[in-house]
Amino acid sequence: MRAYLAVLAKSFSAIGLLVGILFFAASLTPSLMPRSYLVQGALTGFCAALGYGVGVACVWLWRYLEIPVPRARVQRAANWIAIIVCIGTAGVFLWKAAGWQNTVRGLMGLGPVESVEPIELAIIALVIFLVVIMLARLFRQTFRLFSRWLNRLVPRRISNLVGCVLAVILFWSVAQGILFKGVLRMVDTSFRELDARIDDGSAPPADPNKPGGPGSLLDWQNLGRQGRAFIATGPTGAEIGSFFNAKALDPVRVYVGLNAAETVDERARLALEELKRDGGFERSALLVIVPTGTGWVDPEGIDTVEFLHHGDIASVAMQYSYLSSWLSLLVEPGYGAEAGQALFREVYRYWTTLPRDHRPKLYLYGLSLGAMNSELSAHLYDIIGDPFQGALWSGPPFQSRIWNSVTGDRIPGSPAWLPRFRDGSVIRFTNQDNALNIPDAVWGPLRIVYLQYASDPVTFFDFHALYREPAWMQNPRGPDVSPSLRWIPGVTMLQLLFDMAIATTSPMGYGHVYAPEHYIDGWMAVTDPQGVTPEDLARLKTFFIKRSRSADNPPASD
Repeated sequence: MRAYLAVLAKSFSAIGLLVGILFFAASLTPSLMPRSYLVQGALTGFCAALGYGVGVACVWLWRYLEIPVPRARVQRAANWIAIIVCIGTAGVFLWKAAGWQNTVRGLMGLGPVESVEPIELAIIALVIFLVVIMLARLFRQTFRLFSRWLNRLVPRRISNLVGCVLAVILFWSVAQGILFKGVLRMVDTSFRELDARIDDGSAPPADPNKPGGPGSLLDWQNLGRQGRAFIATGPTGAEIGSFFNAKALDPVRVYVGLNAAETVDERARLALEELKRDGGFERSALLVIVPTGTGWVDPEGIDTVEFLHHGDIASVAMQYSYLSSWLSLLVEPGYGAEAGQALFREVYRYWTTLPRDHRPKLYLYGLSLGAMNSELSAHLYDIIGDPFQGALWSGPPFQSRIWNSVTGDRIPGSPAWLPRFRDGSVIRFTNQDNALNIPDAVWGPLRIVYLQYASDPVTFFDFHALYREPAWMQNPRGPDVSPSLRWIPGVTMLQLLFDMAIATTSPMGYGHVYAPEHYIDGWMAVTDPQGVTPEDLARLKTFFIKRSRSADNPPASD
């Protein structure tokens, strides 16, 4: 065993390990989200492996270019100096890591941590590092196998190039086709079948005007857990009326689960027919919702607009997956586009047949992956003759097409985390501080609002952070972004990737957890509800803040 460990130790590159230690240290610097030692350990392990790979690549390039190598004595002295410097650097960074994390935690109102648990962190990082190195060596052996086989037919350098390409294709095919899409589709199907069998104890509504109730076109069990929660937990007209001390209606909610029909078009038609049956088109406002990847509809986003309109509003949503949004976003970013388009198409076609003065105002809403797919649900040239009235898209993912285009074309000088777009008559952005009241800007007939936080990694993740500083990191920074955050090539991208996976663990009002008081500002701008006074708004925000922050009502995730 001792001999094996000695051979294993000698198989590592000294330069690679030195660079890996530097990446190890750099990974401890802050990013957008506060990290536990478990998450930090995994991140640090991947960063160390990346640094090791960079070091090995530099050594290979040095030798390939046939640059003279220093004498052995000089090399040994340089290695000892580098080891001392790198270990000292890692120690200093571990000592400062808790302080860096506290700069993020303080901005989000979280209590400070005294330590990052360095021993546990290092063990986790070492395990991750060794696993990644093992996979890299497996790739190298595969490449050499292809190269030796091809070397019988073609010159060495050609065989090396083709062998590397074949190894990349093989590994990518396995990862993409089997580990990602295959496993995720299997998980999605399994959860779909499981959801159909699970009885969460909720009883079908007795009201015949609700989905799943008597005479409904939708079976209560086939709504799924997310659908049943959406239908059962909304505010009633009595609750809304009691708050405003005025008459209010029961909001109309329609939700079609994945098990309701075989095809997406059939589910969309079911949604339309149920919406008509429940009187959705007789309300003054109609909301077409694209849920998150899991099928979840954020109650903070929907309850608030139902209160603002005194219940005189209908909403319809259709499930397309059970996967978490960030997983779908990385593996299959267009996962729900087809469902969003089908639902909007059915609703919009019927809506346009109604008299313009006797139909509800039509709005779109989506959070996270739902926001991106809601963007894709309506094409400009299809609706330009008779447009819908507006949209509220919160936490738009970094791959959102319209969001990317508008952010890229923002007015020079406006920050990437809160851009200004042209004259502000169609599209505006906001965050924790209501930024929708732009001086000298007048809303047009179509109003689109993006609600986003500068600390949301789902919105501000960037693959290009591998080699360049993202625009949102430049000054001035968002109010919830640590001033200690620095761009580090390679490391920053991995930090943001891990941030995205834990984006819903932040307190409400930060990261990817959107607060009701900020939704209220957005809905006021988009839907312009009548008869809501500034005093009503203040009371409504206080009501929802207390409700959402209560221990009995923790924020859900997507």
